[in-house]
Amino acid sequence: MARELFDQSEAARALLTQANDILGFSLTTLLFEGTEADLRRTDVTQPAVFVHSVAQFVAQPGLQPAMVAGHSLGEFSALVAAGVLSFADALPLVARRAQAMQAAC
Repeated sequence: MARELFDQSEAARALLTQANDILGFSLTTLLFEGTEADLRRTDVTQPAVFVHSVAQFVAQPGLQPAMVAGHSLGEFSALVAAGVLSFADALPLVARRAQAMQAAC
């Protein structure tokens, strides 16, 4: 997941690297080398899906959405795409949400 995007887009690569720093663990290592069990944990999956969504967005320079929509976790990606939240502000919220959901499972 995300390997091709990481390899082909400098903007996506920078975002994924930033995500590692924000999260305090190497999300890229889990994405590229993680086991199925690692990737099934919602405290990994949710940040991974969010980061991948935003990385897809930033990999398309000049893209300015006229409107955005998201459901559940997708609301965070939509807010970043709309410029309402920065990636650096949204990712810790996504991570905390995921941790709370993991603890509840």
